[in-house]
Amino acid sequence: MTIALLILGAYGIFAWLVFYKFKLLKFNVAWGMVTFWVGFHVLFLLVVLLRFFAPYTIDGHVIRQTIQIAPRLPHPTLLQDVFVTQNQPVKKGDKLYQFESTLYDAQLAEAQANLVEAQQNALILQEDVVLAQDQLAQAEANETFAAEQVKRYTDLVPKGGARQETLDQWTAQLAGAKAQVAEAEANVTKAQLAVAAQIDGVNAQVAAAQAQVEQAQYYVDQTTIFAPEDGRIISQQARPGLVVGGFRIASIAAFVADANPYFLATFYQEHLKFVEPGQPVEVALDIYPGQVFTGKVKAIWEGTGQGQIKPSGNVPNFLFMHPQGRFAVEIVLDEDPALKRFPGGAHGAAAIYTGGGGEWVSVLRRVNMRLYAWVNFIIPFDV
Repeated sequence: MTIALLILGAYGIFAWLVFYKFKLLKFNVAWGMVTFWVGFHVLFLLVVLLRFFAPYTIDGHVIRQTIQIAPRLPHPTLLQDVFVTQNQPVKKGDKLYQFESTLYDAQLAEAQANLVEAQQNALILQEDVVLAQDQLAQAEANETFAAEQVKRYTDLVPKGGARQETLDQWTAQLAGAKAQVAEAEANVTKAQLAVAAQIDGVNAQVAAAQAQVEQAQYYVDQTTIFAPEDGRIISQQARPGLVVGGFRIASIAAFVADANPYFLATFYQEHLKFVEPGQPVEVALDIYPGQVFTGKVKAIWEGTGQGQIKPSGNVPNFLFMHPQGRFAVEIVLDEDPALKRFPGGAHGAAAIYTGGGGEWVSVLRRVNMRLYAWVNFIIPFDV
């Protein structure tokens, strides 16, 4: 709009100089129509060339990535201490919040006690195998002795050297000894199976107890929240006495990271026809009136939310008159690629110079960018 007004103004001054100031031509209806149509086509041509060969937008923002700080505690837990203040820079690993840990310390101690008990039980299982094997050996010895007695009395009874009742007793004892051997063998197998219940060479009960210890230790660790990386918490609303955990699923703070910010500007889709990565860019940020920063196109985000249909049971409702979505262009600034001096959300204008249409197209757009930058000294008009 600014460029169009400037062109109209320049053309109007030119017409005034020709027809009124120097009176090179006499103004009449015919010359009026010619002047109008020439001006209209010049304006139209310039606007079209600017839109495609030097696309421009006032919808640009510095984007900083955020991390949602959400306590991962299974029970309602009291916030005990807050170690960070509003907008305070912190380093990775600095303490942010401390929650009351009595319950989780007790659960850890209980889990550690269960682990010790499970380890002792694993040792007992080894001894159970030895005991079962000893019992099997004794049962086999009893069976062997009973079998010999049965054989001896089987030879003596027909010769009158022993009574039939004695043979019957030893026969019954042999049957009982065989039953004891079978029971002892089953006990050995049972004890061996108990010992063989392992996960990666560790007794199953010990592994389960160890897992409980690790889970309890995890929740103890979660009672202290540390900074995930360098950054700051912009709005510090959490205060001691806040209860989190249980059914709470929302975060308690937004952590703004220092690393990997980027400048994102949105353009109408058709204006990106000749835009490619690596082309020069100028950016004018509202936070720095009068300054224009140079940069390059890093990437074009070729997609918008209008190109997504989320899975659902509803038939899509296509609104044909809905305004088109813009495409975002990621821009890297030459002066400060890490954007250390630019806060997240900083707004500004951006122009991309594709090199098409001649140098005068770029010159007009550069004038436009500098007008935007200098007008930021007085806009908005609140004093």
